[in-house]
Amino acid sequence: MVSAPGSDAQSFGAAALADSVQSTVKLLIVGHFGVGKTTLVNTVSEIPPLRTEELMTEAGAPVDDLSNVGGKSTTTVALDFGRLTISDTLALYLFGTPGQDRFAQIWRDIAYGALGALVLVDTARLEQAFEVMGRLEERSIPYAVAVNDFAHSPVHDSLELRGALDLLPETPLVHCDARDRRSCFEALISLVEYVQTQDSP
Repeated sequence: MVSAPGSDAQSFGAAALADSVQSTVKLLIVGHFGVGKTTLVNTVSEIPPLRTEELMTEAGAPVDDLSNVGGKSTTTVALDFGRLTISDTLALYLFGTPGQDRFAQIWRDIAYGALGALVLVDTARLEQAFEVMGRLEERSIPYAVAVNDFAHSPVHDSLELRGALDLLPETPLVHCDARDRRSCFEALISLVEYVQTQDSP
């Protein structure tokens, strides 16, 4: 049975993987620069997350698009890693990828062996999601799309978003707040359920 993690540290999980866990699944948390990937991994991980954030420098300014990401001072340069046990027998290993094109080789290496991906998008920068989704499609990695609801971003209904992102009818589209554990958990569950349908004959 899948249930949302509790609010206190004890119910959220200990560092050791439970003996009852029989399966682990590698999932990617992907999306364009500054969309909330690191925040989501930090929010849901039941272990202290591995982060590879570095301060942004002037040298990166010509290649990193800072529009609509005001106040961002750090960037992921390799990966974020966290773990979330979602049932007595299943745990997710979450790999957050860098969002910039200059880390494309790292992205490809991290994607190896992944069974699915959660694509975070910001409605103020929907066009930046196409390259990310294209990379996943090239590798036949099934994905769900999660709109990270930023306060400054325009609001669209699901049909408009599906049309703008050119999503297949079966591709899950959900909303979440990368700072909110329950909504992130539910977004990951939608991805896991979709991945399971892809494995069915």
